[in-house]
Amino acid sequence: MKLLMFNTQPYEVETFEKISDDLKVEIDWTEEGLSLDNVDKTKDYDAITIQQHGNLEGEDLYKRLAENGIKQISLRSTGYEIIDLDLANKYNLKVTNVSGYSPRSVSELVLADTMALLRRLKDYSKREERNDFSWTGAQAREIHNLTVGVIGAGTIGSASARIFRALGARVLAYDPVQRTDLADTVEYVDVNYLLSESDVVTLHTPLTPEMDRFMNFDRFKKMKNDAIFINASRGGVVDTDALVAALEAGEIGAAGIDVFDGEAGITSVDLGDKGYDNDNLKALIAMDNVIVTPHIAFFTDIAVYNMALFSTRDAIKIVNGEEAVYPVN
Repeated sequence: MKLLMFNTQPYEVETFEKISDDLKVEIDWTEEGLSLDNVDKTKDYDAITIQQHGNLEGEDLYKRLAENGIKQISLRSTGYEIIDLDLANKYNLKVTNVSGYSPRSVSELVLADTMALLRRLKDYSKREERNDFSWTGAQAREIHNLTVGVIGAGTIGSASARIFRALGARVLAYDPVQRTDLADTVEYVDVNYLLSESDVVTLHTPLTPEMDRFMNFDRFKKMKNDAIFINASRGGVVDTDALVAALEAGEIGAAGIDVFDGEAGITSVDLGDKGYDNDNLKALIAMDNVIVTPHIAFFTDIAVYNMALFSTRDAIKIVNGEEAVYPVN
């Protein structure tokens, strides 16, 4: 069996080589993203995996995949908003993701951001650059005295909930699916109660039409003025204009942002002197009470390996007529 991996990053190559040996399959890779311009590369392969930010647009792309004998699109990521599921279904393309790749990788960054913001580490670091070693206005709070609100208590959200609960925090959750295995960890509440009661709000939802710009200015206004907001899900779940405005107006206290609108072409790239055109991102980075990271919540040794492994396994299962472990459609 032969697989072609699109959007290959340098850090993935060694992983692909190991998986090729472990699973006894032939794996080739390209740095290119899948598009209509290069879709015919798939003619010589049984299956593909992708990891990209840009949408797979246009019916011809899906049609050509099917004509080339491809039966699936396996994502080396959790989010699947780049896929037109209606077109995938029309051309009998099974879509999979890797929702279980390593929930702790994301939740540990959420914890790191929360602790750094609680302890005002960015603020202290900037003060020290000015030889200011004073303590004024930088007294911290302790996690065990706080309420943490988790919006989206699925695989990753539940891992975050468990970490904060283990540290003694009260944990609230908003999710249409109430998991019995979280009964001793979270209190399920409506979103307005969660926003108004939480000292930390962490977002763990996919970018579906219902969740597009879910966190708007009205919802930020419902939060405590000193609350911390964390987004390690998808940039489009947050109205970034509203986030910047809420921070500037003091409607919320701080933010940890790992994903943001317009991140394609910015994250995972050294732009050097070229810079970038994203005014909201520049505004967030300039704030002492905001930590911005370039979509690295997933970026751990275990997660990178599992994302490649799980997507490859599901691709093989589909080609062999078996049920995928992580089906999307």
